[in-house]
Amino acid sequence: MKAVIDRFEGEYAVVLFGDGELKAGIPRQLLPPQAREGSLLHVTFELDHEATEKQKKKIQDLLGKLKNKPKNN
Repeated sequence: MKAVIDRFEGEYAVVLFGDGELKAGIPRQLLPPQAREGSLLHVTFELDHEATEKQKKKIQDLLGKLKNKPKNN
């Protein structure tokens, strides 16, 4: 996906995705140091299936502990 840095506002860059229909504030520290207003970016998002499953299990385990916790009266 292509994106362009429209402008900087403090520590954030206003980035326009695609044809400019979608706009997001991205922390400046996540961008390459040489990025400037008008810089074109190639952006990708990738799912981490293994980490997602680990996170689901962790949440299920925590919920199980909460449900089985004795109530204090």
